[in-house]
Amino acid sequence: MANNDNSVLVDARGKACPTPVIMTKKAVESAPGQVVTVIVDNDVAKENVSKFAATVNYDVSMESKEGLYYLTLTPKATKDNPNVGEMCQGIEGQSYVIVISSDMFGQGDEALGKLLMKNYIYAIKELDNKPASMLFLNRGVMLTTEGSELINDLKELENMGVEVISCGTCLDFYHLKEKLQVGSVGNMFTIADKMSKNRTVIL
Repeated sequence: MANNDNSVLVDARGKACPTPVIMTKKAVESAPGQVVTVIVDNDVAKENVSKFAATVNYDVSMESKEGLYYLTLTPKATKDNPNVGEMCQGIEGQSYVIVISSDMFGQGDEALGKLLMKNYIYAIKELDNKPASMLFLNRGVMLTTEGSELINDLKELENMGVEVISCGTCLDFYHLKEKLQVGSVGNMFTIADKMSKNRTVIL
């Protein structure tokens, strides 16, 4: 949505991480070279959007009004970064796999860990450079089986070309083999082979 001053307006009020950054990223990519105004209502979103802007070579100015933050993102006109298309390429095209060995992200509070995992899977869907494969081990197989809140998101990723593989030994251990809802069953050789051939992110 365009603002009155011809900047692109992103209204991310009430949105939890990582949605404000994803909305901003989409706006920047859809309107290369244009000013983008982002409205957020919390410090975390303000900081995350500002950090994202720096990664794509945008200057940020901020105005606070009535509990809201108005972030104005202006592209830096440099010879090395002529447009956002080039700026956002990053590591696009590089092959990698993600290994998920738990049903929660990190250690600590279980509810927080599961929320972070949900946000993480959502964020992966929005990446330009999606993983070649997602490998689920140990308690991670609970995300691919009956009762998981992430089945639909993982099916979307599978439809986007991401290979989803769950450890067969792990499914057997937790008595979940008959409850697999997305992807295929793999053995440890297959998993080790994929990890050895790709840049790997391990959770």
